[in-house]
Amino acid sequence: MNQRPQGIDLAARSRARRRALQALYAWQLSGSHMNAVIDQFRHEQDMEVADLEYFEDLLHGVEHNVDALDASLRPHIDREVAQIDPIERAALRLAAYELKFRPDVPYRVIINEAIEVTKRFGADHGHSYVNGVLDKLAAELRVVEKRG
Repeated sequence: MNQRPQGIDLAARSRARRRALQALYAWQLSGSHMNAVIDQFRHEQDMEVADLEYFEDLLHGVEHNVDALDASLRPHIDREVAQIDPIERAALRLAAYELKFRPDVPYRVIINEAIEVTKRFGADHGHSYVNGVLDKLAAELRVVEKRG
């Protein structure tokens, strides 16, 4: 039986992921430095209801590991990373970061959250693409967890 990790507000984490997806989208399109994007989101978005520490960890994690994340996605995608819809690309990078560097977060949570944010912000069937890619990536990065 899975239990909620102590001290973690799961709703605030979910909101942090939604905001992080939006911030990654802005970062990908603007080419701005991530700190500038974070500052903009702190100023413009309702961040007090999100887990700000997790939000920043996700964004800096993707920024610092984007090449490794893209490399881990490449075997599971049907086109170049740059050709993926920007919302889907942001969702894939965000989830790839969590799958690779946040073993404290169950892979099912990561995939489900990525699907939900893609349904909310992405193209009509983008969530199906994201689901397929992340399921393959999770099978590679979370072998033991997927078996159990």
